[in-house]
Amino acid sequence: MNEMPEYKTRAAKLRKLFFSTLYISAFTFGGGFVIVTFMKRIFVDQLHWIDDQEMLDMTALAESSPGAIAVNAAILVGWTVEGLAGMAVAVLGTIIPPMVILSVISFFYTAFAANPYVALVLKGMQAGVAAVILDVVWGLGKNVVQTRSALYIGLMILAFAANTIFDVNVIVIILAAAGFGVVRALFRQKKAVK
Repeated sequence: MNEMPEYKTRAAKLRKLFFSTLYISAFTFGGGFVIVTFMKRIFVDQLHWIDDQEMLDMTALAESSPGAIAVNAAILVGWTVEGLAGMAVAVLGTIIPPMVILSVISFFYTAFAANPYVALVLKGMQAGVAAVILDVVWGLGKNVVQTRSALYIGLMILAFAANTIFDVNVIVIILAAAGFGVVRALFRQKKAVK
């Protein structure tokens, strides 16, 4: 089994954090959930800087916060790994590739827009992105099922049905689930006091 090296200095850990987020951001297409999948593979599975539950919590926070999920996730991962400096480094590593790519694309927009090969490449990438998003859904859903809590599994099914069948806005679903979590935590706290 390959053991990951321990980063002896803070600078070495920050460097690894920067280049990891730079790599993830440069080579993932399809939005935040795809980046979250790669963040999990690197920061949870390979480097062991955070655990599965932390990644699940960070994904929920990143999705429910305003802004791009990739940047939100980078903020949370960076803060967890190395505090304020880690957050700055992770965000910088995450935003550099899209800024460079979009700057180049905007400069040559007319050539890209009319090119049938670019259109075919983008169509092909959509299938790959869908597969990666399904992988995220499977992993996160499996974590909820493994809790063996009928309440959480029911909440997950209810949220899925609300969005897919009844077309309830995702923000409403996230706020309702967060409200449910707060009420449940307060109820448990009140019960523990008695």
